[in-house]
Amino acid sequence: MAGYPQRILLTGDTVGGVWTFVTELSASLVRQGVQVQLATFGPAVTESQRARVGSIKGLNWEHRIAKLEWMNDPWAEVDAGGAWLERLAGKFKADVVHLNTLAYGDRDLSAPIVQTAHSCVLSWWANVKKTKLPQEWNQYRDRVEASLQCAELLTAPSAAALAEIASYYKIETGNAVSIHNGVDLSEFQPLSSEPFIFSACRLWDEAKNLVALAEVAPKLRWPVYLAGSAISPTGGTTAFQSCRLLGELGRDELRTWYGRASIYVLPAKYEPFGLSVLEAALSGCALVLGDLPSLREIWGDAAIFVNPGDRNGLRREIDRLIRDRRYRNVMVKRALSRATEFSIDRMAASYLSVYNSVVKMSRRSYACAS
Repeated sequence: MAGYPQRILLTGDTVGGVWTFVTELSASLVRQGVQVQLATFGPAVTESQRARVGSIKGLNWEHRIAKLEWMNDPWAEVDAGGAWLERLAGKFKADVVHLNTLAYGDRDLSAPIVQTAHSCVLSWWANVKKTKLPQEWNQYRDRVEASLQCAELLTAPSAAALAEIASYYKIETGNAVSIHNGVDLSEFQPLSSEPFIFSACRLWDEAKNLVALAEVAPKLRWPVYLAGSAISPTGGTTAFQSCRLLGELGRDELRTWYGRASIYVLPAKYEPFGLSVLEAALSGCALVLGDLPSLREIWGDAAIFVNPGDRNGLRREIDRLIRDRRYRNVMVKRALSRATEFSIDRMAASYLSVYNSVVKMSRRSYACAS
């Protein structure tokens, strides 16, 4: 670890893939002797989440129950969260602050800032709604832009996502780099390859487009199982007729379902990376994904791509995998081979290099701090 920063303040949230990202990254950094202070925001943590953090020996963790910047009327709680984070940063004295939330880059955090944009409302809206962003999101846009522009470096989990987000928030490309996500490869493995279709995500999120899979489910020869919450943080509920809902699963349960499934489907309209896809591929699933630049960048010929709006095409490609075992096995092998390139240690090494580079940059004047 000589030459690398030794103390990292890492932020995240308890909703979706960001939680997986920050806990996986924390675990890898701690194993390499880095002192990590993890600070998370969002709804109350689940027992499964608490157990996950508890399994990372040596990790310091504090959680604040608060709305995230993309939620309804969040700004009083975001501002209070920013003050809390400043106090934590002052106490921890980090070499680098790595933000995985989009609202705090303009706070006085007493260290160089790396900001990872896992997604954002502007790019989500453009890809999912395909209409002009309503004026009610202007404050979100302005606050996120201020945060991102005060960071020494912006990262995103794919080059496609990075280009899109950088363009929305006027980020110079010289101050941005893409780093693919990774997971602990040893945690996922093929099991029984049973005749069913699986997907796991925030079911309520329109971007995941699981309603498309639910619509074709009655016409498929195999049952469809969905894991995740169908209730959004704002209370809205999405129904998935003809699918078998498993609810929110713990980490061990989820690994088992991945390992048992034969086909993993995520016909997404917007997906900057897709950690669940990576986990499914490592578990021996053939992949059917939304035809997006980010997913093509990551999976190449190791997945089957379908236009997110093409229900007939989605059914046809799933049916082909069900009927043709040899074809399915080819796609399983391709996905598994590609997935092994995305290890958590490779990702952590990339971030350590980024941390080192921002420390070597001239110290910012903190003029951005409010």
